[in-house]
Amino acid sequence: MPKLPLSFQIALAMVLGLCIGPFLGMQAAPLGELGKLVITLIKAAATPLLFLAIVNAVIKTQIEAKNGLRMLGFALLNTSIALSIGLALSNWLHPGKLLALHAASAAPTEYAGKKIDILKTLASYIPQNVVQPFLENSVLPIVVLAVLLGLGLRRVRSEGGDIGAMEQAAATMLRVTEIALGWVITLIPIAVFGVVAKTVGEYGFAPVKGLAAYLLIGVFGLALHVAVTYQLWIAFGTRLTLRGFWREAREPAIYALGANSSLATLPVTLRALDRLGISRASSTLGACVGTNFNNDGIILYEGMAVLFVAQASGIDLSLAQQVTVALTCAIAAMGVAGVPEAGFISLALVLNTVGLPIELLPLLLTVDWVIARARSVVNVLSDMLLSILIDRTRVPGAEDAVAQRADGQVLTS
Repeated sequence: MPKLPLSFQIALAMVLGLCIGPFLGMQAAPLGELGKLVITLIKAAATPLLFLAIVNAVIKTQIEAKNGLRMLGFALLNTSIALSIGLALSNWLHPGKLLALHAASAAPTEYAGKKIDILKTLASYIPQNVVQPFLENSVLPIVVLAVLLGLGLRRVRSEGGDIGAMEQAAATMLRVTEIALGWVITLIPIAVFGVVAKTVGEYGFAPVKGLAAYLLIGVFGLALHVAVTYQLWIAFGTRLTLRGFWREAREPAIYALGANSSLATLPVTLRALDRLGISRASSTLGACVGTNFNNDGIILYEGMAVLFVAQASGIDLSLAQQVTVALTCAIAAMGVAGVPEAGFISLALVLNTVGLPIELLPLLLTVDWVIARARSVVNVLSDMLLSILIDRTRVPGAEDAVAQRADGQVLTS
């Protein structure tokens, strides 16, 4: 018997929760612990994944300096725009307040009125020892340690040292962690069932309005980024016509929508870039290497979702706190690209790092399978756009070596 797709399992779990929740009423509360358990397992597996993925990328990536700076510049600009759209929509429309969980509670939650200390948060990003960031699942200190280790290994190699064994060990452990995380992800439908049953049992169907707003705003934000940001780049920043671009981008976009993975879409993306006349060196740099810094779909979604969770929990984030959230989103997305449900996993890491509650995450999963497909489409289009921009401004030389080295990359969004 063929295995049911995860999206179908989630939908089925949601329906069962909606049916059983009203029947159990307040007695459904213990089922919510299923969601907490799965999220805890995801955090536990995602932390070493983040560390190993960045170490592996730093060791393997060899980029000509000027082309690398151009890649980073374009990627950071698009990322900043995507984050701004996600944060702006949540600040403007306040979708989290429609979830009604915080308002429906007779007693304030432990997070109500909570203020995040921005200076304390920034200070916590500096690791005090090697073990602490892993115990606390804190994104930025783990990134600092991973980058230092990766650069240290590269220096040893440049001095003639043999790091082959450590490089192979890092790649093997990364794959092992990805497999383990994949097993945890299969438990997501159980988490969805438990949280939906608990929520409906305690609050009825009032949260449906908030989830609908979350879904619509998320998809709208992603579509807005493509319709405005990308099309302006194509029209004024390249020598392509919009018609010509979309004629070739249509196939990878549709493929990503169905496959829900820009990693699985990568061969289709590269063929489309070939037809657009983009050099393979540029397409490899943009779509294989640069994608580690270029997850517009994930980052826009996270910026919107973090504020949604804060609003639903009665937490007011200042502008400075939102900037901290934005920085954390951008860095977390670099580490989990290419992993199934990457956006949701990195969102769990971000919420944990900035001190926001994670109890709502399984509830968001009820509609995440729709947003996830939109994220994959945007990530594919951002890979294509980055490759085109690099090709139009690249510095000749060493591209073939870069393309060959990039073939070994495991991190694609």
